[in-house]
Amino acid sequence: MSNARIALITGGSRGLGRSMAEHLAERGTDVVITYRSRDDEANKVVQSLQSKGRRAAALKLDVGNSSSFDGFVESMKSELSKTFDTDRFDYLVNNAGHGTHASFMETSEEQFDQLMAVHVKGPFFLTQKLVPLMRDGGRILNISTGLARFSFPGYAAYAAAKGAMEVLTRYQAKELGERKITANILAPGAIETDFGGGAVRDNADLNKMVASGIALGRVGLPADIGGAVSLLLSDESGWINGQRIEASGGQLI
Repeated sequence: MSNARIALITGGSRGLGRSMAEHLAERGTDVVITYRSRDDEANKVVQSLQSKGRRAAALKLDVGNSSSFDGFVESMKSELSKTFDTDRFDYLVNNAGHGTHASFMETSEEQFDQLMAVHVKGPFFLTQKLVPLMRDGGRILNISTGLARFSFPGYAAYAAAKGAMEVLTRYQAKELGERKITANILAPGAIETDFGGGAVRDNADLNKMVASGIALGRVGLPADIGGAVSLLLSDESGWINGQRIEASGGQLI
């Protein structure tokens, strides 16, 4: 049986998820990532993690399709045995997601349902099914957004979904405490990724405008969030529980 800690990161094939995986690997954690469609990107991440001396694997998962979760859990069990020589894992990072930009008045029911399926229903029931595979003393780290604290027009449904996850996190911390499993939620501020079509990353004027509202004077990078995740999953952070932690450089404070 392996003694290395193992993390499962949903949506780990690119952007913030990839940075999380690489930072954890550099700290000595083995990693399973999930991807929805781009197996080529996922395989590149696995190779990157293996080059750091860690064991790694990629599993396909659509977080918005909860009917697929039983099958995913079986795949996870198989991968844990085959690749990691164990039947348990330590850390679950519910990172997978997407953004939809639409004003409150123009958000369609279909857009709303899709956001809730991916950002609330998916993490709720996926975590429920994966907790039996987690070791006592494990960690759940959910991902929120700065938009749950401050408001930019066009993200009402997305931010509301993340707000629901912030409440859920406290309940997870309370109810899973018997097994010494902690639950926290990390809220990134504006980050230069392909989120929202990459607008903050690729539009220089927008980037400058957003940066002007951040105390540290710049927009965040994926490594800023990857580093925060590795910190919150470190042994030294074991007494942090049921908390919302924002990593935004001091955005709109």
